[in-house]
Amino acid sequence: MKQENRGRLTKDGIRIYDPSDSAGMYAAGALASRILDAMSEHVFPGQTTAEIDRIITKMVEDAGAKSATIGYKGYEHASCISVNHVVCHGIPGDKKLKDGDILNIDVTVIVDGWFGDTSRMFVAGKLPRKAERLITVTHDALMRGIEAVKPGNTFGDIGHAIQSFVEAHRMSVVRDFCGHGLGRVFHAPPNVLHYGRPGTGARLEPGMFFTIEPMVNLGRAETKTLADDWTAVTRDKSLSAQFEHSVGVTETGFEIFTLSEAGTFHPTY
Repeated sequence: MKQENRGRLTKDGIRIYDPSDSAGMYAAGALASRILDAMSEHVFPGQTTAEIDRIITKMVEDAGAKSATIGYKGYEHASCISVNHVVCHGIPGDKKLKDGDILNIDVTVIVDGWFGDTSRMFVAGKLPRKAERLITVTHDALMRGIEAVKPGNTFGDIGHAIQSFVEAHRMSVVRDFCGHGLGRVFHAPPNVLHYGRPGTGARLEPGMFFTIEPMVNLGRAETKTLADDWTAVTRDKSLSAQFEHSVGVTETGFEIFTLSEAGTFHPTY
């Protein structure tokens, strides 16, 4: 049996992994999280996102791992760095960060064939009040979604938990991008929507591995992709935030593969 074909598939095409496979996911997730833990000291006014990406690239290489994004559909960087109104897939570049800029750094590494995928928010300098509120709501929405992960629940339950929480705070959930299955591959079924109705979608089973990664806008939910075919921005130029964990369904609930060892997943908690 090929490594990437281990486990069985549900009728929805979602792979079910063995309990022993969690060890590989924890190893990959831990490296991705440690890299982001280290980025706190490298995010400051005057820094460039290209330099942040250079540091990330070196950390991946020094760990003997591989970047999942370098070479992926022609992408050339070890991270996506999305600043202010960039929703996701921001390309590192030479523009300098300004005081009060918020940014999401998204890293995916491959360790012994397993993919560890996580992202979190950072701030350059002093965090503006409205941005702090956005970041906190986005973080807490992710955790609400994760708390809905348990056998018997559905992916619609996850989406509803996120959407209802965000909209109660008069913010909007991006619908153009979603979470995804992963494991021995980067992207696989299911698509994990961050909105939805309770009881809809595929039912969760122990052994499913996937990301939950809500993107939340201060303004409207609509996005557009720039001419580089990667960078997605808010159409109304409102601020956007995102947090991402890789998780697994267990017999009794969930496990998070990408927890921050330094406790810095949320920049102000």
